[in-house]
Amino acid sequence: MTEEPIPTATIALPGNFYPATARVPLDPVELQEQASDRCILIVDDESAVRGLFASFLGESYECETAASADEALAVLTNKTFALVISDMMMPGRNGVELLREVKARYPETAVIMISGIDRPQRVRDALRIGASDYLIKPCDLDVLTLSVERALERRLLQRTTATYKAHLENQNVELANSKTELERLQAQLVHTEKMASLGQLSSGIAHELNNPAGFIYGNVDILRDYLKDLERLLKVYEEIDLPPEAASLVAALKTEINYEKLSGDLSSILTDCREGAQRICDVVKNLRLFSRLDEAELKKIDIHEGIDSTIRLLSRYYSAGKIDLRRDYADLPMVNCYAGQLNQVWMNLLGNAAQALKDQGEVSVSTRIDDDWISVVISDTGSGITETDLPRIFDPFFTTKPVGEGTGLGLSISYGIIVRHGGSITAKSEVGSGTSFTVKIPICAAGLELPKN
Repeated sequence: MTEEPIPTATIALPGNFYPATARVPLDPVELQEQASDRCILIVDDESAVRGLFASFLGESYECETAASADEALAVLTNKTFALVISDMMMPGRNGVELLREVKARYPETAVIMISGIDRPQRVRDALRIGASDYLIKPCDLDVLTLSVERALERRLLQRTTATYKAHLENQNVELANSKTELERLQAQLVHTEKMASLGQLSSGIAHELNNPAGFIYGNVDILRDYLKDLERLLKVYEEIDLPPEAASLVAALKTEINYEKLSGDLSSILTDCREGAQRICDVVKNLRLFSRLDEAELKKIDIHEGIDSTIRLLSRYYSAGKIDLRRDYADLPMVNCYAGQLNQVWMNLLGNAAQALKDQGEVSVSTRIDDDWISVVISDTGSGITETDLPRIFDPFFTTKPVGEGTGLGLSISYGIIVRHGGSITAKSEVGSGTSFTVKIPICAAGLELPKN
């Protein structure tokens, strides 16, 4: 007994091997599809017609026959056919009913209807339901051959079109995924550039403000001592009896410069100057704490210190008296992280919370420790986020703010920072009740490789 040869396809090899050919096995699915492309089912209640069509077409195609619509449907259940040639009038189900069943169950199978009745309406109905052609008995065999070839070519074109469509859809999905990835990379680049610019800006501001603020702050105390000495000197002069002419001149000058008020305001003015200088120094300190210009390495830091410095930088929201800020801090250990990047997260979350309130409401910040994890919860009593928007808030460039008021990068950047720290950030919201963000990060985030901005 000899083995049947494995079906193969002939392909041309490029280069120096051309025009030689190589033979490679075909995929089983392709084999099945190619085999079914040559299969024709002939359905007619007259055996002579079935035999004639099968004998004539059998020279080029693999033909099977059925005597009724029910028998044809049973055959179609067990085997795939490229084409069904069906008589219009048959006992039981007629050809139109068979046509409907075939197009409903096997949409890729072509159907040619054959009838001894030449009625335009019947032809239109058959073509409208999905028939490839409608032939009139007695049917010329050459015309039948041409109709079969045209139906099979049309079927092949439709399958090819469907394949190209599926391929294009897959490419569209890949392009959409690539677009999302590019947007993520763009957001990361924007974040990196933003942090680098912030570091340079902070460095310049801190340097330019720190020195003159130090001069003012240091000289105010010296000036206060000098003024006290001058006041003592003036009191000595006041106790000396001056000639009437000199006393009159001094009294006139005191009235002119409002001496009593001036001497009383000097102390208050110096106090205000000292407080202003102190506030400048605090801003510089908070700016350095926020950007961590001196901590580009992974270090242990106090989470509360970073949150508080961020709140002070957002004083335009939290110092106006309209927003009630509540803090519930637990006793946390030092956390191993990139402080400057975490402060960027606190800035985004606290800034968004304040903007959601529109200067009226409550913001709460609470911290907890759970085994080896730190959790920070920032909540507000603002308008909240809809269920439709909530799953998208961490997507790059998505924002619920009006045009021109938000870039849609803040939460996306925050999400990336927390994930790269090995943590998680989640949000809960209810429209009309507010929003709550929960950030969880490990206490010891060893081995992180974050961009050092």
